[in-house]
Amino acid sequence: MEELFNQLFANGALLVMWGALLCHWVLPFPREAHPAILWHKFAEQLANKVNSQSNYSQSLTSGTLAWLLMMLPMFAVLWALKTLVWQPQLYELAFLLLALDWRNNQTFATQFTLLLADENATAGKKLLAPLVNRSTETLSLLGLGKAGSETLIMGYGRNVVAVLFWYAIGGGIAAFTYRMAMELARAWSPSRQQFMPFGLPAVKILAVLDVVPLRLFALLILLGNRASAALSLLKQQAATYPLPGPAWLLICCGAKLELSLVGPAIYAGKKAVRAKLGGRIAPAALHFAQLRKLLVSRLWLWVFLQSLIMGAIYQGL
Repeated sequence: MEELFNQLFANGALLVMWGALLCHWVLPFPREAHPAILWHKFAEQLANKVNSQSNYSQSLTSGTLAWLLMMLPMFAVLWALKTLVWQPQLYELAFLLLALDWRNNQTFATQFTLLLADENATAGKKLLAPLVNRSTETLSLLGLGKAGSETLIMGYGRNVVAVLFWYAIGGGIAAFTYRMAMELARAWSPSRQQFMPFGLPAVKILAVLDVVPLRLFALLILLGNRASAALSLLKQQAATYPLPGPAWLLICCGAKLELSLVGPAIYAGKKAVRAKLGGRIAPAALHFAQLRKLLVSRLWLWVFLQSLIMGAIYQGL
């Protein structure tokens, strides 16, 4: 045990990761005060200026250039500042802390479970609306259960798992860059007609960034009961969903608990046809609580395994 603690403190990257997790739980950023909110609003303002829907290829080119205009200067500034800071580890910790969003997802899960249990659809819609691009006004209680489950799965997958993965690959700057790329994909989501095809480059880049961490996390979800059934369902349904990383994660979570996920959704008043994933049970409060428990247990397993791998790699170096 003493040797394990010595390795932890000798390994700056591991110390930063655990320090960020601790700080995040003790002093989490309120969602409304996070820099991602300002970034999101600026992205929408930029899209209003340069998004031309009159020509498909021109809109696609504009979306690509807009993404580069947002991301490249930010990355260059962050990289340049890293060479000037007095303590690089604190710099890494600050940006990993900004990229993480475990606590807000946990808060959402707790509140949403209670609202589903009380069958309070009005409050559930109000709680869910800021977190999704889809319209929530017409959702039934069963629809809320499905939408909330998808939001929780992708929130943990992207805001925790993928952030930690990219931190392990490239440090705090890589984790923060991933988070900002994710916010751009959400701000310009082509599921809303006004961002089609302008938002396609942002979504495709995020899909590339997502595919490894989300698929690895999906494999962790598979462990234990119903692993073979979940794997069989994964082979059947994976090709029906356009995003490879989210597809695996949603299917594995749905198959594990036999929950019905995804399906048609309304964006800006227009119905979008999406393939149904997972099992056949529409998520209610009990199922949502089970899903939360499953995800949190696998998240801690991810943190533990990533710590072991990072420790082994840096010790070898």
